[in-house]
Amino acid sequence: MIPTRPLSFASLLVTLLVASPSAFAQPAHPSKIDRGLQESLRSGAPTQSVIITVQAGHRADIRQALEQHGDQIRGEYPLVEALAVEIHSEDVVEVANHPWVEAMSLDAIVSAGAAPVDSAHSGTAPVPLAPFDSAVGTLRQTVGLPRVAGPTTPAGEGITVAVIDSGIAPSADLRISAFYDFTRGGIPTAPFDDYGHGTHVAGLIASSGLSSDNQFLGVAPRVTLVGFKVLDKNGAGRTSDVIRALEYVTANRAHLHVQIVNLSLGHPIYAPAKDDPLVRAVERASAAGLIVVASAGNYGQKQKTGVIGYSGLTSPGNAPSALTFGAANTLDTITRDDDRVADYSSRGPSWFDGFAKPDAIAPGHHLISNMVAGSTLSRIAALNKKARNGRAFLELSGSSMAAAVGSGVVALVLDAHNRADYDGATPLTTNTVKALIEFSAIPVSGADYLTQGAGEINAAGAIALASAIDTSATSDTWWLRAGVPAHTVIGSQLYAWGQLVVWGDTVFTGNLVFNHLESWSSSVTWGANSSVCGTAVALVKAGNIVWGADAAWGSNIVWTDRVVGQQDGDNIVWGTLDGDNIVWGTWDGDNIVWGTANDGDNIVWGTVVPVASRF
Repeated sequence: MIPTRPLSFASLLVTLLVASPSAFAQPAHPSKIDRGLQESLRSGAPTQSVIITVQAGHRADIRQALEQHGDQIRGEYPLVEALAVEIHSEDVVEVANHPWVEAMSLDAIVSAGAAPVDSAHSGTAPVPLAPFDSAVGTLRQTVGLPRVAGPTTPAGEGITVAVIDSGIAPSADLRISAFYDFTRGGIPTAPFDDYGHGTHVAGLIASSGLSSDNQFLGVAPRVTLVGFKVLDKNGAGRTSDVIRALEYVTANRAHLHVQIVNLSLGHPIYAPAKDDPLVRAVERASAAGLIVVASAGNYGQKQKTGVIGYSGLTSPGNAPSALTFGAANTLDTITRDDDRVADYSSRGPSWFDGFAKPDAIAPGHHLISNMVAGSTLSRIAALNKKARNGRAFLELSGSSMAAAVGSGVVALVLDAHNRADYDGATPLTTNTVKALIEFSAIPVSGADYLTQGAGEINAAGAIALASAIDTSATSDTWWLRAGVPAHTVIGSQLYAWGQLVVWGDTVFTGNLVFNHLESWSSSVTWGANSSVCGTAVALVKAGNIVWGADAAWGSNIVWTDRVVGQQDGDNIVWGTLDGDNIVWGTWDGDNIVWGTANDGDNIVWGTVVPVASRF
């Protein structure tokens, strides 16, 4: 129960914070209250679960005022200078108006791959297992790896990945060094997973293949895992819990030996990236040296008509520093000739900011990995598979799976660089790893940059580059210590790399990754500069891929009736052609006005029919 309030919030802030009453004279600037919270306020609920981001140095003052006003403080997050609060709805505008408050965000529900399980499948009745009739899993081979990891090839030895998800169940396949339950405040506990998604993700990253007699191996089978449970048995959780987990792993990365964080979850983009607390947490984690891998989301296809559309990216996949993956459909073959981008995989650009994402795609369709007996997902008959030895496994599809594959490849890249053991070499930065992944990716025929990023991930190519790079080289000089052919043999066929880097809204080619550029350092925000040059030869292959003539959709049409970015002077119009749900706003997110769609099928904000097997 929230106690009775002693004063109006405005008066209390004036008293406690010595703020000028004029600070509350005007309505809150729309950009301070995210769209999720605006929608929630319209519901008429007496209180709101919010995340309040404040200016540095003023968190304690705002907390004191909120507590004395009778609002419940549910959490405090120094990593992003924020508070999680259960606040009176009538006070949201007053709080947002305070000059020390930077943003008011809904403490949004996050879900596995932003596609929650259909409640119709939540029964407890046992289901039969369908046999899996393929001779072997093709995942490792289609990304350029041997079917079974050998003793002399990188397999993730010495690399630890934090999986922030629904948990990880103990298994002979997985090495779990620590586990924390953030649905209960972050307590250390024995590993478990009552939903099943996190264990499937963990298996794709790091399964040794022991329980399947090497039929299904993870991409990096000698990786160590740390589990962070933030999603409940139905695959849903709070943004604040994800931030708390990110805060913990950032602060304790050395103790936990974590280098990579996997985020196969998300929520719709409700605000510009700079105001999104989840994005801010990812940016802080990256700045601390962690490589954050995120899923793009599963909103690439209109559910009612099957039409493919753009701008369905979810948060935190829109974080500039994150390595964001969309999902590829490999048709369960090793060859790349028949690969395509999965229809449901979210395309860019990101809402509000117009960021070009995803960075790349990775296999994510119909992937077999570890099952947790009795978990929510294990009760869905269509997802159950049986290995040749009779053991139960789970088949899922989605950008969540693609992110897991991406995390496994990143682990191999770090392992390969460690094995090279150049004297005085420093660890690879997030920007360097992202550049290697993009440069060595193999483009999917017919897909544009906002659909596939730089192309489909190529583990063999990224490993070759990482093995040759000597990070001890002087800045702005050539840092390869061995020749690296720009092609990879996959399934006995030679495939050329795309040799692309998507930097901001421009696609560059040339010998970019062969040079130790300032752009690859941890101090540069990915895409922030106008170019990635230095001594490198950087040739523009495509300019302004978001809004320019090279835009994939040309006339800026997303669905048949939806505009994603028609520019009119300084304004960008987002909405439908018939005038419904139109957004007017400037590029920096100021002066945003939202309408309401009548049919509820807006790509990000409307009702989306959940697909049980797509996570």
